[in-house]
Amino acid sequence: MTASRRIAVVTGSRADYGLLRGILTRLKEMADVQLSIIACSMHLMPRFGETWRAIEADGFSIAAKIDLQLHDDRAETVARGTGIGVSGFAEVLPQLAPDVLVVLGDRYEVLAAAVAATLLNIPIAHIHGGEITAGAFDDAIRHAITKMACLHFVAAEPYRQRVIQMGENPDFVFNVGAPGLDLASTAPALSRTALFTELGISGPERFLLVTLHPTTARPDTDATNVAALLGALAEVKDRSIIFTGVNADPGYRAIDDAIKAFVAARPDHAFHFTSLGSERYWAALRLADAVVGNSSSGILEAPAIGVPSINIGDRQQGRLRAASILDCPADSAAILASLARIFEGQFPPDPGVEPPYGRGGASEKIAGTLQKIDLRDAFPKHFHDLAVAPEHRRMDG
Repeated sequence: MTASRRIAVVTGSRADYGLLRGILTRLKEMADVQLSIIACSMHLMPRFGETWRAIEADGFSIAAKIDLQLHDDRAETVARGTGIGVSGFAEVLPQLAPDVLVVLGDRYEVLAAAVAATLLNIPIAHIHGGEITAGAFDDAIRHAITKMACLHFVAAEPYRQRVIQMGENPDFVFNVGAPGLDLASTAPALSRTALFTELGISGPERFLLVTLHPTTARPDTDATNVAALLGALAEVKDRSIIFTGVNADPGYRAIDDAIKAFVAARPDHAFHFTSLGSERYWAALRLADAVVGNSSSGILEAPAIGVPSINIGDRQQGRLRAASILDCPADSAAILASLARIFEGQFPPDPGVEPPYGRGGASEKIAGTLQKIDLRDAFPKHFHDLAVAPEHRRMDG
């Protein structure tokens, strides 16, 4: 390649930045790549820690910031913010003029970026397509982005097949594993004492790592989910409970307020952090007795390092499961029973079983492909029809 390839990457939160960080590091080091980072959404919100600062602290420059004006957690505000995001990306992308726009996942700010890029005729590379999360409206967003993207980096072979099933060219659907797992080998390992010192907390050394997000496809279940979770955790006296922040989805304030009230009533062993940062999160993940809640981290990352997960409710329904995951209804007694199995050593992950999302290496594969692939082969794209068995063809006449 004689000219530098201009690659723009969108990040909207601490969560997706942690997954993208390894890719960004590799792209930044490539002499023939001009990297532009666009920060938006939760990164810019004081309530969520203004985590754009962490991007700059890691040595990256932010080329543009797009404020979606998410002043409250109503569905109308999120819908309006998505439109504001489309407008913001429509202003920023022509200025950056990327050869390809990289987006990850399934959130509304990513949809906004993809819509703008599609209308501006900018090729899109999508990470983590083909998955199913039936309990969240993210499911529809993810599949919509797949149809706008021309390059696909999926986390498992069944997801590759699903993306191809949606009409995408198999030559441009790459099964690379989950990029977030790359941090398992690069994030520094800390002792419990060192981690607690860094976090400024004191409490029992053994702990649970807890994250609960809104179930956006079934918002009526959020109150039940948080009540069941906190009801169960109220019975846990001999372990610290470390909560990480909720996503900025519709209905997040009620969950966030309930968790903060729970923590305020138990200052000796319950702690809340808007954002741990990717390195401290991975340090905590390695040391936790279990990951509890409904975050994708309990489905993707925890199994790769042998930490059991208790997955509550329907938010992650449809994702591939490792044997180390206990699915649990939103019921305090059921959650306590699952915790008891883990505390009593009845549910140790089997280290000999390969987790469904691999054990790392995705970031290098994604960055290398973005650097070298001939985009003219992938874009403009064409619908890829699957072969149809004769007995399934419509017979006319």
